Amino acid sequence: MFDSSEPLSGTYNVYLYAMIDSASSRNVSVQSNAGTPLSTTSQQTQGGRSGPYRAAAFDLTPCGDLPSLDAVGDVTRTSEILNAYLVRVGDNGTCLWDPNFQGLCNPPLLAATEYRFKYVLVNMSTGLVQDETLWSDPIRTNRPIPYSVIDTWPGRRSGGMIVITSILGSLPFFLLVGFAGAIVLSFVDVGSSDGETTHDSQITQEAVPKTLGTSEPSYASVNRGPPLDRAEVFTSKLQD
Repeated sequence: MFDSSEPLSGTYNVYLYAMIDSASSRNVSVQSNAGTPLSTTSQQTQGGRSGPYRAAAFDLTPCGDLPSLDAVGDVTRTSEILNAYLVRVGDNGTCLWDPNFQGLCNPPLLAATEYRFKYVLVNMSTGLVQDETLWSDPIRTNRPIPYSVIDTWPGRRSGGMIVITSILGSLPFFLLVGFAGAIVLSFVDVGSSDGETTHDSQITQEAVPKTLGTSEPSYASVNRGPPLDRAEVFTSKLQD
C-alpha cells in the first residue's frame, strides 16, 4: 500500500480520508504544515464537499499476521477476517445526530456521488505522517432504486403479494385447529348425554281379592314415579 522502504519501528496507525471528487481533489493535502495529519470531520467539511475528512483509523497490521490463503478459504472464519481487515466507509449514521458520540464519524455517503480516498500512515510516537498513498480514482456510489419501481415480473413478488401469500398460507392452520376443536367438543357432548340418569315411570298394581259378600270391585291405587320399597294398596269396600 505504501511506497516507503524505510524500516518501521514503534506504533503506527493508518488513517483513511475521504472527499467528494472535484477538479482540485487530486492535489489536496491531508496534513498540516507541521506534518501532522488533519483531524477534520465529516460535519466540518459538509460530508467531504469542502475538503477531506478522516473517515476511519485502525492499527497497522504486520504482514506476518495476515491470514493465510487456507484461512481465507475457510467459510467459518469469513466473518472474523472481514471484521479484522475490512474497512467499510459510511457504516455509521448515529454520529450525525448523537451529541454524545465518541470517536470518528463515518456517516453514510451520498448517493450517486463520486468520492476519492487516501490512506495515511501515521507514526503514533511522533504524531507525524510517515507515508501516504495517492488519491484513488473517483468511485461513484449507487443510487437506491425505489421499491415501487422494481420489476416484479416474471417470477418476482412485490411486498403486498408477500403479505397476502403469508396470510393465505396461515389460513389452513387455523381451519385445522377449528376442525380439531369441533371434534373434541362433539365427544364431550356425547359423554355428557350418556352419563345422564333416566328415571322410568313405574306402575305398581296389586290385585286385591274380592271379599265375600261384596258386590263392588276393589280399586287398586296407581303409583307413578320412582319405585317404592313396598307397594301401598288402598281399597274401598261397600258393605251390604
